[in-house]
Amino acid sequence: MESFSRRHGLNRPDADISIRYEAPDEVRDAAISIAYQCKLQPSDVRQVLCALLFRAPDSNNWSEFPNVDGEVRDLIRDCEWFEVYDLIELLAERCERRGCDFAGEINRMFRIKGVGWQLVGNRLEVRGSEAFELAVKEGQAELSRRGNSTAANELHEAILDLSRRPSPEVSGAIQHAMAALECVARDVCGSKDTLGDLLRRNPDLFPKPVDQIVDKAWGYTSNYGRHLTEGKPPAFDEAELVVGLSGVLSRYLARRFPKQ
Repeated sequence: MESFSRRHGLNRPDADISIRYEAPDEVRDAAISIAYQCKLQPSDVRQVLCALLFRAPDSNNWSEFPNVDGEVRDLIRDCEWFEVYDLIELLAERCERRGCDFAGEINRMFRIKGVGWQLVGNRLEVRGSEAFELAVKEGQAELSRRGNSTAANELHEAILDLSRRPSPEVSGAIQHAMAALECVARDVCGSKDTLGDLLRRNPDLFPKPVDQIVDKAWGYTSNYGRHLTEGKPPAFDEAELVVGLSGVLSRYLARRFPKQ
């Protein structure tokens, strides 16, 4: 039966993102509980875990509860943090075949717990603040509507780079994000110039002083996306900022200069 809160559209407010490159016990336990809610048996989850960890199931455990369930709980605590998220992707595939909304429940749990991931098509992608999500998703959607599929794909690649486990590809994310903006700016201006040159030759491309922000972001990308300095890698938060900025600016250009 549908719950009271769902019938009335009530949700807990999203917690601030505080978990990304870890998997605390509360997240591990919740993932297992959600799998059970989606009609997977402990033995089903054990099978996936054993394959993931190259373990053999304990032949002495045959009853689903409490024996196999206890083994499942022990196995998931032996997982590295990123293996927990590997498990979630594998369970999402199984639950989808059964017609269960595993992804929806996992994403709801992530938002409540402040986990910076989300299941998109059974694949975990990085999740940012609500403003970040809105900027990137609307940016991609606007570019696709305008026919800028290459630029939209560059934004998608930026998200994939931020989503890499166990370590994000932050410089790649920065490079793909600004490539998306450069791509749509070239299309708008009908030029193959670099974004830096486009800004100088088209001073009204962005309103002032936003044009200065774009120019500085382009310079930042040159330093941290294409021409790295040894010992000075960009931080994740900086890459996330550039990706979000690219989404907003790309959306702006796509809306301001619609194709006829």
